[in-house]
Amino acid sequence: MQHFSIAPREMMASFWRNRYLIKTSIQREVVGRYRGSFMGILWSFFNPVFMLTVYTFVFSVVFKARWQAGSDSKTEFALILFAGLMVFNLFAECFNRAPGLILSHVNFVKKVIFPLEILPLVSLGSALFHALVSFVVWLVAYIIFFGTPHITILILPFIIGPLLLYTVGLSWGLAALGVYLRDVSQFIGIVTTALMFISPIFYPVSSLPKEYQILLHLNPLTPVIEQTRGVLFYGKMPEMNVLLLSYIFSVCVAWLGFVWFQKTRKGFADVL
Repeated sequence: MQHFSIAPREMMASFWRNRYLIKTSIQREVVGRYRGSFMGILWSFFNPVFMLTVYTFVFSVVFKARWQAGSDSKTEFALILFAGLMVFNLFAECFNRAPGLILSHVNFVKKVIFPLEILPLVSLGSALFHALVSFVVWLVAYIIFFGTPHITILILPFIIGPLLLYTVGLSWGLAALGVYLRDVSQFIGIVTTALMFISPIFYPVSSLPKEYQILLHLNPLTPVIEQTRGVLFYGKMPEMNVLLLSYIFSVCVAWLGFVWFQKTRKGFADVL
């Protein structure tokens, strides 16, 4: 029986070993999503703009929400809201798809020798492409309404790093679990909806009572969303101790997810 290494270095080794396959798979997935549609890949630009418009109208016009006291700028609210949504959508796209990754590639399990561990990486790469498109939309809007962006925008990749790590870790874990428990995908949909509203996307953490702020900080999306908003819109440097703890936590989640995937993948063919 084939042995699948669970060593931490195997995570990076697999990525490097299959980098060209990952790249072509991401390209095929991104292009394939819009194949046959009239506007093609342009939908990746229109989707974030449309969702931004809807959320901004509902929260700033219907509910008359304001990000901070004394500010009536709907543009400011829209860009602050969009910064949080970019982070959440990147996570949610991978999180929702994870339980079905192996189930939707049964032929890779049964018929060919394929590095199944790259499927969450391909999913993450596709989600990252759409996040980059959303970021371009955000950046263009910021330049039009507020001028030159803050220099802290260059720190954004370092802030997103922990999000990418624990997202792929959860994807490995859920992809393996989804093979054995088909109800996982239904449960994940509920969790994703709940996460959207218990993450500081539509409101700042400071708007909550102290006792709820502590609970909100237990959400791993909170520091990424808050720090992304800080470097993009407010020009604030991230708190280095928070960032360091995020990286430690994310590496642990990534490795544990990888271990679970490698330990359980031997039974995929029997179950499928």
